[in-house]
Amino acid sequence: METTLILIKPDAVRRGLVGEIVSRFEAKNLTVRAMKLVKMSSELADKHYAEHVTKGFYPELKAFMTGSPLVALAIAGPDAINLARKMMGATKPADAAPGTIRGDFALTVSENLVHGSDSPDAAARELALWFAASEYVS
Repeated sequence: METTLILIKPDAVRRGLVGEIVSRFEAKNLTVRAMKLVKMSSELADKHYAEHVTKGFYPELKAFMTGSPLVALAIAGPDAINLARKMMGATKPADAAPGTIRGDFALTVSENLVHGSDSPDAAARELALWFAASEYVS
């Protein structure tokens, strides 16, 4: 059993896609262990995207992610990280396969609906940023 972080980004929240996205994960036998609607702070953005803060695209990404509410999820299941990332699809919507979240709903690279941890180490780091250990069962 593996637990990972999923962020349903502000564009998906604005477009009313939260239920659709959560139901897709649940339909694949991934269990929601914790979920909250939050507005990402500037400080949390800098911690979450630490590897990107010096890159040219970061100011736009930060403004987007901190501009309106998003939904943070801790989801669990066998091979949850790999499965969730496959379900999300390629970052670039034009490259995302039909049937994936991004393939079906994403409109642009900068507003691509979802984030998912890319490794067990990243999942542990990101989950600790978004949830207290007592908020979910791994």
